[in-house]
Formats: sequence, C-alpha cells, structure tokens
Amino acid sequence: MEDKIQKIEELVKELNKYAYEYYTLDNPTVSDKEYDAKYDELVKLEAETDIVLPYSPTQRVGDIVLPQFQKYTHKGKLWSLGKAQSIQEIKDWHNRNLKAIKEYNDNHEEQLPSIKYVLTKKFDGLTINCTYNEDGILIKAASRGTGEVGEDITAQAKTIKTLPLIMDNNALMEVHGEAIMTKEAFNEYNKVAENPLKNLRNGAAGALRNLNVKETARRNLSAFFYDVGYNEGKPFETYTEMLDFIKEKGLPMDEYVKVCSTIEEIEEEIKYLESIRNSLNYEIDGVVIAIEHIKTREIIGYTVKFPKWALAYKFEAEEATTKLLDVEWNVGRSGRVSPTAILEPVEIGGVTVKRATLNNMDDINRKGVKIGSKVFLRRSNDVIPEIMGIIEENEEETKEIQTPEICPYCGSEIVQQGVHYFCENTLSCKPQLVKSIVHFGSREAMNIAGFSEKTAEQLFEELDIKSLSDLYRIKKEELLKLERFGDKKAQNLIDAIENSKNCDLSSFIYSLGIPNVGKKTSIDLAKRFKSLSNVQKANFEQLISVEDIGDIVAQSITEFFKDEKITKSIEELLELGVKPHFEETVVEENIFNAKTIVVTGSLQTFSRSEIKEKLQGLGAKVSSSVSKKTDYVLVGKDPGSKYNKAVELGIKIISEDEFKEMVK
Repeated sequence: MEDKIQKIEELVKELNKYAYEYYTLDNPTVSDKEYDAKYDELVKLEAETDIVLPYSPTQRVGDIVLPQFQKYTHKGKLWSLGKAQSIQEIKDWHNRNLKAIKEYNDNHEEQLPSIKYVLTKKFDGLTINCTYNEDGILIKAASRGTGEVGEDITAQAKTIKTLPLIMDNNALMEVHGEAIMTKEAFNEYNKVAENPLKNLRNGAAGALRNLNVKETARRNLSAFFYDVGYNEGKPFETYTEMLDFIKEKGLPMDEYVKVCSTIEEIEEEIKYLESIRNSLNYEIDGVVIAIEHIKTREIIGYTVKFPKWALAYKFEAEEATTKLLDVEWNVGRSGRVSPTAILEPVEIGGVTVKRATLNNMDDINRKGVKIGSKVFLRRSNDVIPEIMGIIEENEEETKEIQTPEICPYCGSEIVQQGVHYFCENTLSCKPQLVKSIVHFGSREAMNIAGFSEKTAEQLFEELDIKSLSDLYRIKKEELLKLERFGDKKAQNLIDAIENSKNCDLSSFIYSLGIPNVGKKTSIDLAKRFKSLSNVQKANFEQLISVEDIGDIVAQSITEFFKDEKITKSIEELLELGVKPHFEETVVEENIFNAKTIVVTGSLQTFSRSEIKEKLQGLGAKVSSSVSKKTDYVLVGKDPGSKYNKAVELGIKIISEDEFKEMVK
C-alpha cells in the first residue's frame, strides 16, 4: 500500500509539472500519449487505494453536480475600483496623490518615494479569489460577491487548467485573479452548443456560476492573477515585487506590466492598449493604474467603496442592443450570397451602427435571430458588428428570415453548398465580376494602378467588361466616351493594363482568386513549381508536400484548375500577352539566410507584413511559434509568451535596433 501511495505522489507531482509546462509555459516536454498513459495509471491507483490528493490533476475533470453554492468569507476584502473615462480624471487623481504624499513627507522624518504607477490590463471576466494554505495547497476558490462574502466555486475553478492546485509556498494567502474565456474557447464551445453564448464575459461568469461542474469544464476557461489580497508570509514592499512573486509561484499572469511616472507615459500606454485591444484573444475593458509603493498605498488609504491608490480607466463599450429591422442579401467575389442585418441605428463606442454580420442560415437559426428581434451586438475595431444572439422577441412582431430563391442581383438560380448559398452565374452577375476584376487588378495581384471598384463597375456597365480577359481588349477611344475619363486618365489606365502583362508568377496566381489561396501561398507555389503550367498540373500529393499547404488548400487548388471555364479564361489571358514569369531570388550572403526567425511584439519601423517581407528577402524562414529549431527571436514592444519561451530555450533574442545593425 505504501508503494502505491508513494507512486500516486510521484505521478501527481510529475503530471502537475507537465500541465504547467503545457498550459502556462506553452512548452510541452512530453507527448500527449505519454501524459495520457501516466494519467490513466494515476486514475487506476486512486481507484485501488481510495486516496485522492487535493492537488491531483484528476480533480480538474469536474464530473460532479453540486446541490447548491456555499458562502465564503474572504480573509482580505476584494475592493471595487474607482473609474475614469478621461485623461483629465487621471490627472486630477494623480494630483491628489501628489498632494497626499507631500503632506505626509512634510510631517514625517521617514519619506515616501517619488510616485510611480504600475499599469495592468483590466480583464473583462469574473473575479476569483484563490486561497492557498501553509502547505501551498489550493483549499478554496471563491467569487467576489459583495467583496467581503462570496460563493465557494472551488470545484469550478479547478477546471481551469492553468490554475496550480499546489504551489511552493509556506504561508496562508489569498490571490486575486480574473477568470476569462478566450475567443478560441468561445468559438469551439459555440460550434456545438445548443444555446450559443453571447459574449466571452457571460461565458466565463456562467461557467463559474454553474452547479454542473462538467459544464464549467466544457467551457475551457483561462485565468490571469494580479494581486495578493491576504498574506501571512513575508510582506511585499512594492507591487512589482508582488507580481514577481505571483509569476514565480506558477500562477498564470499576463505579460503586460508597465511602470509609469508621468501622466504622459500613462496616456501613451492607454493608447497602446486601446490599439491592441481587438487583436487579443481575450477581452479587456480598460487599464488598471495602481501606486507601486505598498506603504504609500497604506498612507493614501481608502474611501468607503474604493482604494484611493488605484484607478480603473475604462474603454468605450463595444456592445449594445438594438432591433433587427430587415435582412439584405449580398453577393461576393466567389458568388456566395450572404445575409447582412439592417438595424435600428445604435451607438457603439462613438460610432452609429446600422448594419451587422449574419454569418449564414445555420448561424441565424442556432441563435434564434428573426426580423423584429431585439438583438445583442458586438463591435470589434472598425469591423462591421456581429449579432451574437437575441435579447428578447415578441412572437407576434417577429418573422422568420427567408433565404432568397434567386440571386438578388442577376436573378439566376441560387444553389446551396454546405451552410452557404451561391449564385452560379459567374459570367454576368455584376457583384461577382466587379469584385473579381478589382481583386485581379489589386496591388498584390496584377498591380493595375488606379483601378478602383467604381471604375470596375463603370467598365462592367458601360463597356460590357464581363471577364478578366476583356480588360486587355479595352481601347483608349472606348474609355474616352465614358464619363470622368479624359485623355490623361484613359491613357494611364491603358498603360497600367499593358504594363501588368509582364507579371511575376506569384502575383498572377494570387490574382486568379483561388479559394483559400492568399499571397503567401501564391509565393510558396511559385517557388516550388516555377511555372504556371506546373502549378496547373500539380496533383494533390505534390501540393501537400509544399510547406504550410494542407489538405483543404490543396483540394481548393486542384478543383480550381479542373474547371473548364477557368482554364479557358487563363488561356485567353496568355493569348492576349499576359506573361507570368518566375525568377529565382538570389540572396546575398547574410546572417539571416536559411535561418528560422520568430517576430513578437510591436516594432517601431516595420509593420508585421513589412518585417516578414524583409526577412523573406534575406532568405529567412519566418515562423509563428518558438521551438528548439528557432535561430532568432526578433522582439518589439510587449513581446508576450514567445519571448519567455525563447529565454527558457536559450534562443538568441535581438531587438529591432540590433536587427537593423545586423543587416547593414
């Protein structure tokens, strides 16, 4: 029996280590198969001995339904934060802090240091308070509740795979964090959910407030920790020291932590976080600004509701509710007929929204959306908002959304393929042709200067341009008859079309609009096959042997070139003088040639596409993930987990300035 107990302890320790490496460090050290074998062995031993350690990974499964929630009194109060929505409010708060510090220093021999603030993201999830005992074991997790009394959600919190069930610490403490749902977890859940979630915050909150812990586990929550609210161990002198402790103990912590001394620095960081807000795979709704020095916090103190030493700057909301008035059906370049919602105008983040995305009929039916429904909207960046679900509906005032039977533009029959609908009239359906021609002439394709959608529509309607090859048959005298076409504009367009005939192979492949084939894949195809005829003849096996081309893309390419209409169109283009050519790029000897590079963080001089193009021009392979095969990690501002992984693996890290120096 003792041998089995010892084996259980060994397996638990080992599996917890593997889970930390996999989920928190993103650096797995064993295969899934090996992990599963050890996990199964542990389950078997626990069943045989009837011994389950409180920090065993088997406790994360959540295969229970609780009868009710129990109350939990927090050892340290969880405070709300005062809110600010303007820089002026932050300035006023900063001036009050300066005044309080000056008053204290004027009357005390011991002096408080110059003020510094620590900025962290304000996560949009659900606050959790995790209690670890003197042995470092997680003994309780609770919701915020009133700030003094919350609900025991220990079983639910244990389903968060990044939350350590035991840590190396020997003092009773409470650690505050935010349980969140990532966009990936949200999308995966909604793919199979009977009742789709409307937003990430509700997904996280609903998971932790669910008595069916198996349902909590299905939502695959994550968490970030940012505060030690109660501590019987060594006190912290600064907030940075506290955050370092949290990270060192293996609790998941966001990489963004900034120390600022001036309002200008704070304003710059707020702008930065607003700019990256929508590129994150989780949601934030602001920035938390807290005084760095712990004793200064104690001196400044609290109001009845808030700590005076911290403030939450709130971003503008990106969600709203409104009424769905109607549905408009539009045709895209591929012929897909897609629904767009026409809304009762509503303000979101300072923008008046009148239209929203409705993905397809399956999505509409799953969300229960009808004309007349009151709907929940979410807007990200400048992208058209998406309807996430309905708030309420009156059956008498709503009606079902109907799929059109004919194309709303050309009247041709609509056919269904999977969850999508398509107009099959590829020869004379205006939106399809116009969008195809615009794509063909775009900068990364055939690069026909001055070729806008407005011009494409005019050529379609007035010169009967109904195919890509028709572009190369346009005469200058035809253009001169058109409105807004003078001699110079007409000649410029004729010259641009003529110049486009001498094109590189990758641009021509991209211009054809092959489904699932972007510019990078076009470049990869050109490098591998070196001629248009070779690309056209490539079979499935040859295509999937090209790096980064998988089954779906390979299938799209082979199906595309089987189409007789497409083959004929390409032949016409070649007969009219279009000459796609491939030239091997001669890369001068340089330090990055044939090296694998990962770029992380925001660069000052290059956009992400520009640095990628620059590196590829140097003969480097640009990878999206850090591994032992990575040669260099190029680091910009706020690099994130890729930087940490590079440090752990001992990979050479270079700054943007170092990179510029190396390529001189």
